[in-house]
Amino acid sequence: MSIFENLPVSLTQETVLNTPKATLSRDQILQASGLLIASIILLITLVLPLYTILSKSVEDQQGGFIGLANYIDYFSTPALSMSISHTLTIAFITTFIVIGLALLTAYALTRTCMPGRGFFKVFLMAPIFAPSLLPAISLVYLFGNQGVLKGLMFGETIYGPIGIVIGLAFWCFPHALMILVTALSNTDARLYESAKVLRTSGFRTFMTITLPSIKYGLISASFVVFTLVITDFGVPKVIGGQYNMLATDIYKQVIGQQNFSMGAVVSVVLLLPALFAFAIDRWVQRKQVALLSARAAPLIPKKNPVKDWTMLALCLPVPIIILTVLGMAVYASLVSFWPYNLSLSFANYQFDLMDGGGWEAYYNSLEMACWTALIGTLFIFYNAYLVEKIKGLKTLRMLYHLAAMIPLAVPGMVLGLAYVFFFNAPNNPLNFVYGTMAILVICTVAHYYTVCHLTAVTALKQIDNEFEAVSASLKIPFYVTFWRVIMPVSLPALLEIGSYLFMNAMTTVSAVVFIYSADTMLASVAVLNMDDAGDIAPAAAMGVLIMGTCILAKLIHWVFSHYLLARTQRWRAGT
Repeated sequence: MSIFENLPVSLTQETVLNTPKATLSRDQILQASGLLIASIILLITLVLPLYTILSKSVEDQQGGFIGLANYIDYFSTPALSMSISHTLTIAFITTFIVIGLALLTAYALTRTCMPGRGFFKVFLMAPIFAPSLLPAISLVYLFGNQGVLKGLMFGETIYGPIGIVIGLAFWCFPHALMILVTALSNTDARLYESAKVLRTSGFRTFMTITLPSIKYGLISASFVVFTLVITDFGVPKVIGGQYNMLATDIYKQVIGQQNFSMGAVVSVVLLLPALFAFAIDRWVQRKQVALLSARAAPLIPKKNPVKDWTMLALCLPVPIIILTVLGMAVYASLVSFWPYNLSLSFANYQFDLMDGGGWEAYYNSLEMACWTALIGTLFIFYNAYLVEKIKGLKTLRMLYHLAAMIPLAVPGMVLGLAYVFFFNAPNNPLNFVYGTMAILVICTVAHYYTVCHLTAVTALKQIDNEFEAVSASLKIPFYVTFWRVIMPVSLPALLEIGSYLFMNAMTTVSAVVFIYSADTMLASVAVLNMDDAGDIAPAAAMGVLIMGTCILAKLIHWVFSHYLLARTQRWRAGT
């Protein structure tokens, strides 16, 4: 029997690593303290606000407990309860349309030699740079009462379910496309070679090989689109007309009627389908198995002129629609006075003359986006490092990881309203944060936390734990290793997280519409306010400005990351 078997694990590690006990104890204390502080921050910025909104939903206007009376009142009011069926109907229709178009386009991009694939891959991502308000405003100019294409509506109106479906399909399309392109890219070519040898028809090959191999990607994309549709606020607010949906009901109850208790009830109702979709998606992903083995061969599409040009003809309407919608928004922002004076000018960009916040709102958005990208990236990545790399504290790390998954299922409207109830409470010692730039940054980071956390964890899983072991043997503190080794190695993931946070901070509306103040007006909220005031052209101009800023930021990110990675990541290319 070895004399080391009866020793504590930590003591055995210290003996093997020849490291003093004090150094390891200090590192362990710092790591545990960091994870505990991060857990407390997540508790304050996410869990407690959500608990507050649940509590508010069972209280009256004076704060007294009334049980389920608010819910009974809600479901007994036809105009309010009808919003549930409206929201689910729009969600199912939009999801069906988006998944069908995204699957067709993703198949053409990954399985054919369609001409212009590179252009398609870049251009089809354009809607993701625009706030959801912008396509809705553009649809008003295209198919509204004075729209250039209103004759194509055949007597129907764009203000209602038709406009909501078109606007949401436009906005959600890139999200589904990215997931399905990834799913279709991971396929073993040997399966298709076997089908070809067996003289299997193309249709049967698609049904028996392609679809089963991407079923998890299809399900995941479907739930992503479904969640985005039921939680979006911008499109139904601008073009929904009298067609009530859950997200707009929250806004009407809180802003229009100052009925915060009923707003909390609608928030909880909106939270349920989002949580259900999230739970199903998590369950499906757990059942997913690896589709590529070590012997798998990559599938490289071969030229087939008939197939390639047919797919081009089928996919061409998608970029044409994107170009039409975004082009109309840009054109409308430059028209002097629609539809009577179509001369072009920059008068609509004189935001200081409009009701909406002026240019200060745009500068506030830039400031908020920069702080969100900087603080959020460092905070999320460091906490992901503590969850993934430190030893011990297994229960706390597991609970933190589970808590980090919650924001993905929480709609922005719900989180924003929860922040109002929690941070604006007079007895809350953090009340001083309410109405400042800080609360906007905190809310935005919390809203988009999950995707960034998963990105960071994925990057950290690819780094061998030997880095920490070697650092400990050299008596180097873990935070030095994190700063000088882990962060430089994970630079691509850090840049992606920062870019993701910046663009979402610029375009978000739902999460911040309740918590901004007169001094912290944001550009995305200014679009909403100008549209409410009837200044549709200036609203389009501000939306175009936001989109242009996001595109410019993405270009800067690409150039900077390409230059920086070329100088600091040459080791990735090998010798």
